[in-house]
Amino acid sequence: MLNKFKTTLFLALALLFSANTFAENDPYKEMQVAADKIFTTMQSQSSVIKSNPNKLKDIVRQDLLPYVQVKYAGALILGNYYKSASEAQRTAYFDAFENYLVQTFAQALSMYNGQQYQVEAAKDLTGKNLISIRVLLIQPNQGQPLRIDFQWRKNTVTGEWKAYDLVAEGVSMISTKQNEWSSILRQGGIDALTKQLTELSNRKIDPNTKPKG
Repeated sequence: MLNKFKTTLFLALALLFSANTFAENDPYKEMQVAADKIFTTMQSQSSVIKSNPNKLKDIVRQDLLPYVQVKYAGALILGNYYKSASEAQRTAYFDAFENYLVQTFAQALSMYNGQQYQVEAAKDLTGKNLISIRVLLIQPNQGQPLRIDFQWRKNTVTGEWKAYDLVAEGVSMISTKQNEWSSILRQGGIDALTKQLTELSNRKIDPNTKPKG
């Protein structure tokens, strides 16, 4: 009787774990949650950010990075160089790439100056593995809204959606960096790119500079 109870309990827990593991999240809802977190924090800490724009890096790391597929984005840029890299090289690269993403997202968000924001309305996800979700920063003078498009990808194994690219004012970070860094990879390999990323991630956030991908 005890063994039967244990077996039943095990199966119940296994089913619960499986359901949670493979539950498909809603990228539109998650984008809204992430935007609410980020912009609420930015509004509450506006005076701190104004005096120290680098504070945006902390906000991005805390409120946005959990929604980003860092390794997938980084692997896209590496391309075939990913397979030839050692485990130590990959670890160093992904750490540097994560810091670079923080810097890039923070620079893009530095365009925010108390404007209202609007997350694109949800669309049907049936049969889709890749989507783009637009966040608009509405200008108070009725000027052209600032566009930040987050590219989301569904993990075909777990069903989980996460963002992997940022397109600020039409400039894709992934596409831009694939082209820009290809020569670095050819000439110096992954170690040279890791060094470059470390240097780039140390740049200070400047609200007067447009994101460069």
